[in-house]
Amino acid sequence: MTLPLFGLGTFRLKGQTAIDSVRTGLELGYRHIDTAQIYGNEAEVGQALAESGIDRDAVFLTTKIWTDNLGADRLAPSLEDSLRRLRTDRVDLTLIHWPSPGGAVPLRESLDALLAARDRGLTRAIGVSNFPIALMREALAATGEGVLATNQVELHPYLQNRAVLAFAREHGIRVTSYMTLAYGKVLADPVLAEVAARHGATTAQVALAWAMQQDIAVIPSSTRRANLESNLRARDLRLDAEDMAAIAALDRNQRLTDPAGLAPAWD
Repeated sequence: MTLPLFGLGTFRLKGQTAIDSVRTGLELGYRHIDTAQIYGNEAEVGQALAESGIDRDAVFLTTKIWTDNLGADRLAPSLEDSLRRLRTDRVDLTLIHWPSPGGAVPLRESLDALLAARDRGLTRAIGVSNFPIALMREALAATGEGVLATNQVELHPYLQNRAVLAFAREHGIRVTSYMTLAYGKVLADPVLAEVAARHGATTAQVALAWAMQQDIAVIPSSTRRANLESNLRARDLRLDAEDMAAIAALDRNQRLTDPAGLAPAWD
């Protein structure tokens, strides 16, 4: 299973907005769609995919198990519900969306249930999201190496998460960046603007290319066709060593997603 380096995120997209975004993305050539149970848009993603006419095997589909469903008795049934909403018999990747709050459900229990769902063919691969090093280490102890496809974490020029990235690489876990544009905060950054000007690119393209050149998968979202099309062109942008060093210097450990009661102890 190869995790695509570029995909379409659907966080915060609801109803017809979600349908339109996914439909437009597929028309433009996106072939990786990222959703989650808690997003409340799996049905809309499934509708857009079904109506696109694109063969299911041509699209990489990711969803995530919400914390309420991490128990052994709930995980697989909840994934089956997701599949019904998505109008498919399997997804390509299923993630534990957040660690169980307070460790209420042992991680090994959730991973065993997720592996059983994989063995049943409900998902081709499994992974985690929002896992710091301590929990990645615990997950690896439960699954062994070579099993976890990715750890999806907040990562952008202002939060470069270098320790998590280094640990994941050491143990063969790909990293997926969410919020690569930091909720749009990086779009007006003067350093990114200078790099963008040198390449005839946009600041969004620069931020996305910066991540991808580190083998970090990205899943930007947009409701505007022009932005979806522009983001896609980041795949063709190549930054030089000077560009990468300038962006590396922007790291300020500025975390934007830190929900009380849900977030683990970050690195």
